[in-house]
Amino acid sequence: MPLTRPRPKRPEPPSGTPIRVPIERSMDFCRVFVDGKRLPGNIRVNQAMEIVQQHENAFVWLSLKSPTEDQMERLAGIFDIDDLIVDDVLDAHQRPKIERYDEQLFMVVRSVHYRDDEEVADAREIISTGEVQVVTGPNFAVSIRHNAPLPDLTAQLEAEEDLVVLGPSAVAWIVADYLVDNYLRVAEYLSQDVDELENEVFTPKRQINIDKIYNYKREILEMRHAIDPLAPALRNGLTNNKDMVRKTLRSYFRDVQDNATIASDHVSGFDERLSSLLDASVAKVSMQQNADMRTISAVVGMAAVPTLIAGIYGMNFENMPELGWAFGYPAALLVMLSAMAVMFWWFRKNHWL
Repeated sequence: MPLTRPRPKRPEPPSGTPIRVPIERSMDFCRVFVDGKRLPGNIRVNQAMEIVQQHENAFVWLSLKSPTEDQMERLAGIFDIDDLIVDDVLDAHQRPKIERYDEQLFMVVRSVHYRDDEEVADAREIISTGEVQVVTGPNFAVSIRHNAPLPDLTAQLEAEEDLVVLGPSAVAWIVADYLVDNYLRVAEYLSQDVDELENEVFTPKRQINIDKIYNYKREILEMRHAIDPLAPALRNGLTNNKDMVRKTLRSYFRDVQDNATIASDHVSGFDERLSSLLDASVAKVSMQQNADMRTISAVVGMAAVPTLIAGIYGMNFENMPELGWAFGYPAALLVMLSAMAVMFWWFRKNHWL
């Protein structure tokens, strides 16, 4: 059902004449599609709407990067975008979702960007997330990206000739499909990283970097928060808005939903593997510390025998027969060495050394 919440009143603009930044400053591109064919060139927003209104089967695709409040207000006037959508766009901290406002659909998909740990100084920068929002109406689609690299996907959309003629909903699909495919690519990179961490942990006598494992777990947790809600959002959005998404497009969206579920399952598996690696690392470090303590104890025990013998014969009592014996000193050294050799043999036999 369409949302019918009351529209909040916006504060009056401050007095004076502030400089208005043109919409084109935040624009990636503006394309017009007529009868499934893209018109050449990058078109200004007002001109694009004039062209669309002259044709029956035409729509405009406008791509923006972090627009300002003033720019969104002007776009809302051009496309008649609901005020609640404008608020969500400006907030830019939304969970993945699909919401309906009268004849408009508002879709939010989080983006995930991967950088190899050798390319970054801080392990917390391996995974970075952004947000892509898509607003679709009867004759327009506006995609807005926040901290999210998004290429020009018009060529890919043109290649799907059967979908372009279905209208602006095809734009929402192509954007969601690209972002979810990127989830799978990132999952492949993470799989390689987790495999390397497992090799480090389970390779004998290899130094374990627990901080690195923990940092990867934290990065994967951030990715889970970004992608896990998407599959349920797509499922509910398609079920509740069948009248606005054609049957052909719904099948394509279901494929995106399946891929999002697969990516979510992969990342969830990585999280569990890293939890096991943390436990194994702690256990291995504890075992190593125990082995080190046994070695230290064995060395201290071997040094205690000569110290004991030297302490006894260093008491300087007069009635100690061995003190006057000509072979007393060599005999004491021999006893010391013999005792240390026996202890060394026993410790080696029991793997303390």
